[in-house]
Amino acid sequence: PGRVQGIGMESQDIISMSDKMARDMLAQPQLVSRPNPPRIILDSEYFRNEGSSRVNKNLITDRLRVDLNRSAQGRLLFVGREFVAAVETERRLKREGITDQGSIRNTQATAGADFRLTGRIATSDAVDPKSGLTQRFTQITFELIDLEYSTIVWSNIYDYAKASQDDIIYR
Repeated sequence: PGRVQGIGMESQDIISMSDKMARDMLAQPQLVSRPNPPRIILDSEYFRNEGSSRVNKNLITDRLRVDLNRSAQGRLLFVGREFVAAVETERRLKREGITDQGSIRNTQATAGADFRLTGRIATSDAVDPKSGLTQRFTQITFELIDLEYSTIVWSNIYDYAKASQDDIIYR
């Protein structure tokens, strides 16, 4: 933990949470034991913050994606949906002959995804009006949905509770 602490989500929470979720996902045979590695979109687009604290959702999803990408060793592939515009620009330059074809391959389309991470941050706060003590329970739900059937193929929850006399300002 850092020197400044409150009842919101802090660096140690994000690190611990992403580590736990990555280990759990990598332990799921339906994900990592497929003959062809599944393609996953793991960004903050469908990761909602419905809690009472400000949280940069990218801190959670970026760390989880990087941890998984490093640990999966090719058993999972990640689709960078947020980079589609950059990919399409480069593809157009190649197709128009402005640049050469590169060294990898040409395809008809960009990669489709099999699964997408969704999630929700929720909190419940309690305040003692006499002492000013505030307690916050935070629950972060992660779900991986099948992008054809909309079934949930994996889910997990990370939660914690913190209490403090004086909260801090999160930016």
